[in-house]
Amino acid sequence: MLVFVSPGRAGAGSARVVDATTAETLADHRPADLAAWMANFEVSEHPRWILPAVDELYPQLLQKDIRLSRCHDLTLAEGLLLAHEGRHGTHRNPGAAWARMHGRVEPEDKPPPAKDAQPALFEVDERFYPLDQLAEVYTDQQRRILATAHPDRIRLLLASESAGALAAAEMSHHGLPWSEQVHLELLESMLGPRPLPGARPAKVAELAEKIIEAFGGRSLNPDSPPSVVQAFAREGIDIPNTRAWVLKEVDHPAVEPLLEYKELARMWSAHGWSWLESWVHDGRFKPEYVVGGVVSGRWATRGGAALQLPKALRKAVRALPGWSLVVADAAQLEPRVLAALSEDQKLAEFSRDVDLYAGLAKDSFEGDRGKAKIAMLSAMYGGTSGGAGPLLAVLRKRFPQAVGHVEQAAQAGELGRMVRSQLGRTSPVPSERWRTLMERSEGTEEEMRKSRQAARDWGRFTRNFVVQASAADWALVLLVVLRRRLAALVPKAEIVFYQHDEFMVHCPAETAELVTTELLASAKEASKLVFGDTPVQFPLEIATVDSYADAK
Repeated sequence: MLVFVSPGRAGAGSARVVDATTAETLADHRPADLAAWMANFEVSEHPRWILPAVDELYPQLLQKDIRLSRCHDLTLAEGLLLAHEGRHGTHRNPGAAWARMHGRVEPEDKPPPAKDAQPALFEVDERFYPLDQLAEVYTDQQRRILATAHPDRIRLLLASESAGALAAAEMSHHGLPWSEQVHLELLESMLGPRPLPGARPAKVAELAEKIIEAFGGRSLNPDSPPSVVQAFAREGIDIPNTRAWVLKEVDHPAVEPLLEYKELARMWSAHGWSWLESWVHDGRFKPEYVVGGVVSGRWATRGGAALQLPKALRKAVRALPGWSLVVADAAQLEPRVLAALSEDQKLAEFSRDVDLYAGLAKDSFEGDRGKAKIAMLSAMYGGTSGGAGPLLAVLRKRFPQAVGHVEQAAQAGELGRMVRSQLGRTSPVPSERWRTLMERSEGTEEEMRKSRQAARDWGRFTRNFVVQASAADWALVLLVVLRRRLAALVPKAEIVFYQHDEFMVHCPAETAELVTTELLASAKEASKLVFGDTPVQFPLEIATVDSYADAK
């Protein structure tokens, strides 16, 4: 059963119940309290909700303790289908989708809401969507799914993206359990007491003085890369930038305090006292997750830097008394995904080991794990500098099918073609400027060099896209399968964190073992759904802890 939902003003709205098999309209409803009606219908019928955009509606339902089990997000689905058709960047809201079908002017996508915006349930603007329009857009999306080369895969991708949007809203609603006291103690131990507005923390200020002393007392701003570059230049040392890996190669007394300064200054600015006051309330850190915020399908966040938490801050992520954190990490996910994508049976054999690189090292690199890892990363990312070229050649000879798969993707990118993930997430097309460079058949040596370099750069992007996006497919499917399984078996458990290949569940301590079992089962189910009967193993490293810092 499908239910199309169009929120109205003052908490009212309209809904259409449709038979999922025959597409026959069974009933239209116009409840004065749309949220209450949806809550009752969810319990009695468990439909698939067809929503204009999950992130605009579901957070407000969660505030009323209303949970949806299944949905189809018309906006997310439209974005994926447009990308599949080579139309990245086209407006994806249901109004724009309907307008395209009828040759009308497309309304622009809405900007993301401000962090502190608290719309009424359900607050709408001029983008009220009639049910007939929503139904027409949904029907058109189903037609376009069937027109793809692999309808079952793209259908799974769209369903997972929509379920992922439900999970993302729930994660934001629950929040990451956070000890403000531990955070404050950590800041004071690292930075010193909280400074007055406009002043640096004591330890940061002390390091700034040491940096100036190391440069002979000449004034400089350690927060300004150009100022630091100029200071080194005055010492006869040319550096292209002030990134840590560049500075570590420099022999100068300013390097050590400068590296420490950068680390502490970042903690202060990105996760200091102001961040704590803005983002942590009542013992929970509640970022806003953006599903598919990266073109490869990885998630992003709007503010809060939830996906860039420094390791030191993991101490502040703590389970409530009587609860546990179950943290799972997919071991060396991308090499395993490459083995499954390419159907390289030799590489698949090494997936049986938790440490895939150790097996590769023993087989092809005289036991040198570091060389095995460099070779694999070179294959997936396209780097050949620093001795990676000969190592990649060894890998190519030993696993021609796997290396050939990513090299074929790179060649497609160099020709300006799109590539796709296992489930059909599609890479963007190159820019017009890129195409202009490629069309140049003659010019100066420098112009032709730039043309070749641009082609190689885009080829490196598509080379990695097929692997990273397919890994994102697998991880997303695992997440939504886990969400379903936990709702049925451990309803008190909360999925509170998800990043690339890492998952965190906050649960009553007595259920941690069951949560671990469900994580492992979800990984197996995700592998089956995404890659079919692949021999590739996708092990999870799972730890049950009180503090996130103890998980690794």
